[in-house]
Amino acid sequence: MLDPREIYDVDPDVAASVDDAARRGARPVLVHAVRGFVDAGHAGQVAVDHLAALGDAQRLVTFDVDQLVDYRSRRPVMTFDAGWTDYDAPELVVDLLRDAQGVPYLLLHGLEPDLQWERWVAAVRQVVERFDVPLVVGLHGIPMGVPHTRPVSVTAHATRAELVADHTSMFGTVQVPASAAALLELRLGQSGHDAMGFAVHVPHYLAQSSFPAAGLAGLRHVERATGLDLGLSALEPAAAEVMQEIERQVEGSSEVAAVVQALEEQYDAFTRSVGRTSLLAQATDLPTAEEIGAELERFLAEQTDQGGGDGPTP
Repeated sequence: MLDPREIYDVDPDVAASVDDAARRGARPVLVHAVRGFVDAGHAGQVAVDHLAALGDAQRLVTFDVDQLVDYRSRRPVMTFDAGWTDYDAPELVVDLLRDAQGVPYLLLHGLEPDLQWERWVAAVRQVVERFDVPLVVGLHGIPMGVPHTRPVSVTAHATRAELVADHTSMFGTVQVPASAAALLELRLGQSGHDAMGFAVHVPHYLAQSSFPAAGLAGLRHVERATGLDLGLSALEPAAAEVMQEIERQVEGSSEVAAVVQALEEQYDAFTRSVGRTSLLAQATDLPTAEEIGAELERFLAEQTDQGGGDGPTP
């Protein structure tokens, strides 16, 4: 593996600020949500946007995306106005932020690397060790057969069982496509660092929409895990507004209401059951995910065609 130190730069002034806080007992946790893997409901991006909006972010680490991103698979956006006027350059960075009480923490965000995962993971581990980070926490959304009318749940995972002792898993053993974030957690655990993550369960029919309730739920778990005060009351109005729009659209179609009710029955049966290991192992007489998704897609497309508003769409 090539030297990880050669794919990132650290701002010395911001680093000095982190070191000073650590000497005063404020060792920063690191929260991460990188774009590129599954992020149903834009849960991770909603979280990043909220944290960044708290203000006063300072750029601590900048990764060399030219070595990590495949531009032909994810082409950046350029602006043409009688000539090329702007280039939306991709970023992968670590910012120093402070919570509502002034406690410093780190936020890793930007594009997931396409290339050199092991080298990037090793680089992040160097950052973790350089700044004596006590805990690394990830966040993203995954599509699930759950209704929007029930509390948003999560799958928690960690490098030590003690870190997620108060969480019940809805899954047994499964194999899924890898992500750089998942590999980061695995490698940090293998090297003796505490790391954990929250996969927020997003109704699959809202997976392509911005679903602020998912980001809000994920950040609440981050708060409990880290002790940070992330000012989440500021996210509640947006979450409530989107939920009201979803309800309005569901109420406009008896077919959609029926399939949401079926999901509610499936969800409630699971939560009452004992010994089930997967929310996916349910009664076969309920509508399939494909059937529900197709019905909702048809209905919401009709609403768009009829000028039914700018609410969430699949």
